[in-house]
Amino acid sequence: MPTDTLPHSALAKHRRRTIFIAGPSTPKGGGMFKVADYLVQSQTRPVSAQTSAMTQAELRLLDTRGDGSALSSLAVLTLALGKLLLCRLRGELVGVHVNVAERLSLFRKGVLIVASRALGVPVVLHLHAAQLHHVYPSLPWPLQSLTRWVFSLPQSCVVLGQVSRQFVIEELDVPAQRVEIVNNGVPEPTEARRESDPDGVQRVLFVGNLSERKGLSDLLAALALPGFDRRQVDVLIAGGGDVTKYQARANALGLKHLVHFSGWVDQPDVARLMATADVLVLPSYDEGLPLVILEALANGVAVVCSPVGEIGSVLTDGVDAVFVPPGDPSALTAGLQRVLRNPVLRQTLEINGRRLYAKNYSVQRFFSEISRLHQRHFGVSAQSQPNPSSDGNTRAISAADPI
Repeated sequence: MPTDTLPHSALAKHRRRTIFIAGPSTPKGGGMFKVADYLVQSQTRPVSAQTSAMTQAELRLLDTRGDGSALSSLAVLTLALGKLLLCRLRGELVGVHVNVAERLSLFRKGVLIVASRALGVPVVLHLHAAQLHHVYPSLPWPLQSLTRWVFSLPQSCVVLGQVSRQFVIEELDVPAQRVEIVNNGVPEPTEARRESDPDGVQRVLFVGNLSERKGLSDLLAALALPGFDRRQVDVLIAGGGDVTKYQARANALGLKHLVHFSGWVDQPDVARLMATADVLVLPSYDEGLPLVILEALANGVAVVCSPVGEIGSVLTDGVDAVFVPPGDPSALTAGLQRVLRNPVLRQTLEINGRRLYAKNYSVQRFFSEISRLHQRHFGVSAQSQPNPSSDGNTRAISAADPI
């Protein structure tokens, strides 16, 4: 339906114009929550109700998942549908921006997309899925057809890079002109970057859900190989999941004094960990474009990762990251050693990574791109806070940083 189905004259009578950002609305929602929260936190609030009605929309989170079980998420989805209907009946709703992953997320967001279009509300679908291209071929044909139909409904389908764009166009039959690449963005560092450890200890950081998909068992195996020099190295594994299982595995491999587990960490904790890390390692089997890698680039932290998903199309081996193939502990050992033993390479990765972040992955740039989409498809958008300057306190990296 055209975006002009809600007349401006009618909208102006209401207190505000709302764009729902649909998806998980708690930190346990991981990257999708953080992306939505970054958008909401980056907006300026209207100075008056009249300003909101005439020139500006307000981004509001619409929780579709909750923190409970998959079954309880259906109740959360039902509540979300009620909020959607109420906001539409009030004449406030101008668009819905739906963050989508795979499996049950695809089902829940599919219901929300169908409901939005039935109510005459334009939709932007934002695909974050790391595994949909694996899951989709295994679906029975009725579910494949249903998936393609859901993807046909939004005004625009936003993807993270060329790999996802090709999948959506070729497999899900979305016309190329309705598929747009928007880089995710993360905020500037909030913690001052530490100086080099006086004892020469280098800190390796893993941040993510403790799972096989993230390559955590491969990381532990790599750290236990004879080729890995454990002297003056400290490894911290941060994330939720079965900590007890992986801690026991680390101990069995003789890594008790090398590897430490923090458990689940919130965003302020991640910021502090990034400020003290020398290397971020993420040997995943599947990814989209992980926010933790963008956060490492922002903080000037060298990255060792597997070039899966969109990673290989946005980073360059030996320039702003070191690539290791997934599922290969020996190669992971070599990649880590390559960075830890070569301070010149590590500084090169830090400097180039920070430059890449500043060019493509700032939260200001991300907000601007999303606002442009909303203006085009919803007829209105939120407004961002003034861009911080590129120097002074807005970059808490280091006064001596050459970047």
